[in-house]
Amino acid sequence: MAIQKEEALIKRLEKLAVHNDPINSELYKKYDVKRGLRNLNGTGVLVGLTRIGDVVGYEIKDGEKIAIPGKLIYRGYNVEDLVADAEKNHQFGYEQCVYLLLFGELPKKTQLERFTNFIGEYRALPPSFTEDMIMKAPSNDIMNKMARGVLASYSYEKDPENRNIGNIIKQCIELIARFSTLAAYGYQAKRRYYDDKSMFIHNPKPELSTAENFLRLIRSDKQYTRLEAEILDLALILHAEHGGGNNSSLTVHVVSSADTDTYSAIAAAVGSLKGRRHGGANIRVVEMIDDIKAHVKDWSNEKEVRDYLTKISSKQAFDGSGKIYGMGHAVYTINDPRAILLKKKALELAKAKDAVEEFELYELIERISPEIIRETHLHASEKNICANVDLYSGFVYNMLNIPRELFTPIFAISRIAGWSAHRIEEVISGGKIYRPAYKNVSKERAFVPLEKRG
Repeated sequence: MAIQKEEALIKRLEKLAVHNDPINSELYKKYDVKRGLRNLNGTGVLVGLTRIGDVVGYEIKDGEKIAIPGKLIYRGYNVEDLVADAEKNHQFGYEQCVYLLLFGELPKKTQLERFTNFIGEYRALPPSFTEDMIMKAPSNDIMNKMARGVLASYSYEKDPENRNIGNIIKQCIELIARFSTLAAYGYQAKRRYYDDKSMFIHNPKPELSTAENFLRLIRSDKQYTRLEAEILDLALILHAEHGGGNNSSLTVHVVSSADTDTYSAIAAAVGSLKGRRHGGANIRVVEMIDDIKAHVKDWSNEKEVRDYLTKISSKQAFDGSGKIYGMGHAVYTINDPRAILLKKKALELAKAKDAVEEFELYELIERISPEIIRETHLHASEKNICANVDLYSGFVYNMLNIPRELFTPIFAISRIAGWSAHRIEEVISGGKIYRPAYKNVSKERAFVPLEKRG
């Protein structure tokens, strides 16, 4: 009976909230509100300056937004060059990207070796942390578990409130090192307590890269191939940073500007990345692909695939959102450089995993979707639309036999590098708390005493 009363109360409160909170969309135009901190032409509202990363997809000429080929820049260096260098030297490149993002310069060989060893030494979690903070409080969602792990790390440091830059750098490096372990152990606890499966807790090896360690920790036999580790390393490089304006990096700037501790700032970023409009997008891609496979008999038949994609884009199939997931980006319009690099490596892995037919389905979706979107969405009729990195990242993780609940945590394992760099930058160069304005559009009302409210 008590539960029924509680449910009835919640429904009444929900109805009250829905009735009182909607805002007429015309008011946003009236007061020139930059919804989502975006201008009417789709560009972002300029709220800060950064030296860390740049996302290039257009240029402004005579006040007009002109689409140009996409580029992703880390500290002035094109990410394509970083990837090419790692491949040429047969090295895992994520750790070099971390160094570059944190300190602004490419490391010399000896510097990279020392830094990589330093990260390796911090991969293991503190004594009793795994038992007390992960196993005793498992979560069905790994991102929530990671956020809790970040906040719990506060209690395992001697001076967590120290805002000295050197201490913040040390805190960030420790979190960068431990993120893959937090995700892997959180996943193992989920397997045991929620999926009723065996749990395998392996110790990380300090001499291995982030990609190698993660694959080792999530697999019962600890085995992986060099190609598997290389393509995961590539994904980590490509997701490590994406400018200061993406939602989770902006979150780091906003929370850090309040002069809080590192763990609070990074945990907030994890919460942002968990969102389905941000880090959870690659899962929606593979769910959409599953739906396509279930309704399209011949994946190579362009007409059959086109007809079903048209249904998806017209809100008649899949989740009814009208979105073809993996297509389109807020900045990139001609091409997403991350998608190009990941697609190339994905084909190599598809050949090794006997998944070329499925790869060709993704490729077909990439090729025909822009036209379908323009035909079914009037607002997109004059826009350039390209595949984004999410189209191929989920496919790659599937081929690596990585469970879907770990897709977004992998994003976090990578992006902690960019978050840390933005945390340091905000502390050094910010100096002013974020305080944008909100226009109140409600009317002032005369107060009614409790006894007269009926």
